[in-house]
Amino acid sequence: MGTRANMIPIINKTYCSSSQVVLVVRRRPHVTNGGGFVVTDCNQKVIFRVDGCGILGKKDELILRDGNGDGDALLLIRRKGGMVEALSIYKKWKGYTFDYEGSQKLVFGLKEPNSCLVWNNAMKISTQPRVSNKDWDFTIKGYFPDRDCSIIDTKGNIVAQVGVKKEVQELMASKDLYHVVVKPGIDQAFVFGIIATLDYIYGESTRC
Repeated sequence: MGTRANMIPIINKTYCSSSQVVLVVRRRPHVTNGGGFVVTDCNQKVIFRVDGCGILGKKDELILRDGNGDGDALLLIRRKGGMVEALSIYKKWKGYTFDYEGSQKLVFGLKEPNSCLVWNNAMKISTQPRVSNKDWDFTIKGYFPDRDCSIIDTKGNIVAQVGVKKEVQELMASKDLYHVVVKPGIDQAFVFGIIATLDYIYGESTRC
């Protein structure tokens, strides 16, 4: 018998699978800048949608939605701006879920280095509740625009990996189609909240 995957439900346990999952990201048609992207499974079923600033009409804000017909909002992602951030060595992004009354609850924060003074320029992610005893729970390794990066936990384990299949890479010069491998027990909604944030930071499908 195989060992049961350790579930880490950051958004909701329904988005944690007991087995590894491979999902495909497709950029929405270029009708409008900042339209966002769609996440599907191997059967082309829509699992998540991400609305960028071109749909929301707001900069530095994203919404991750469920793939069902109504597209329920699962996660609101915002960048903390203002003078405090301008003087900080980090740009700070925060992800919030919604309860049944519509109130927001902080579930993760991502620190994007904003200064050459940061000795290690890796992006650090902390979750609520915390899953480690360090001051961060996950980090980004690799370079997202090349579709070659991973989300790593504090023990150095890969929990999710972004990549492009060789045959797709040969057919498409752009990187509008890529896959994400999510390891067993990891919250897929959380993973795509992080990917949406990376997409915006690097000026891709969610950014106007």
